[in-house]
Amino acid sequence: MDKVVATALEAVADVPDGASLAVGGFGLSGVPNVLIGALYERGVAGLSVVSNNCGAMETGLAVLLAAGRIARVTGSYIGANKEFARQYLAGELEVELIPQGTLAERLRAGGAGIPAFYTPAGVGTQVAEGGLPWRYDGQGGVAIASPAKEVREFDGAEYVLERGIRTDFALVRAAKGDRHGNLVFGKSARNFNPLAAMAGRVTIAEVEELVEPGEIDPDAVHLPGIFVRRVLALTPEQAADKKIEQRTVRS
Repeated sequence: MDKVVATALEAVADVPDGASLAVGGFGLSGVPNVLIGALYERGVAGLSVVSNNCGAMETGLAVLLAAGRIARVTGSYIGANKEFARQYLAGELEVELIPQGTLAERLRAGGAGIPAFYTPAGVGTQVAEGGLPWRYDGQGGVAIASPAKEVREFDGAEYVLERGIRTDFALVRAAKGDRHGNLVFGKSARNFNPLAAMAGRVTIAEVEELVEPGEIDPDAVHLPGIFVRRVLALTPEQAADKKIEQRTVRS
């Protein structure tokens, strides 16, 4: 039951080239930077990543992206990541952009054993009708476009069929975790981390504070340990390393 590993390299030692990864985080919040750094150090490449975004400010998944280690991204947001946009438009990267709420539910559904579900998000758009550019040819044309999806009517309204997502591995970051893998997430870091953790067949969690089993109130657990295979305790310095993407202050 003790799922704690000694180092980040040990935690990701069996992640192979070409693996699919669900990665938690929202912007710069709740990103498993230490585990991502270990993947970079190991030289793992050809990764298919499922995450809300692909890193920013040269942190998070942006580290792997800039090194050419990511082959495909399923996400919702490119934002100010200029290298992400460059690789996508140059045809170096395959990108499936989907509505953010749909991404969240696809991860949750995959983790809950639900193969597919119907949602109104995307009906009447290229999300349902197909034709969204997944990969450009580097010359302004589309090399691979999204396929059309099944649309079905329920009670007079149309809904599009979306598939649940399962990945080989998941990397997440929690504010607190115990040796059994029970996790607690802090504030906005709770947006995608629990869902990514559910979707991974092997889920690895880096935790800012490691506690003993029983020290977390069962009612306070956001993700039960049944979903988590390995736990990495961060050093105080690693836990405190939290960057801010948009700093705003009040007068």
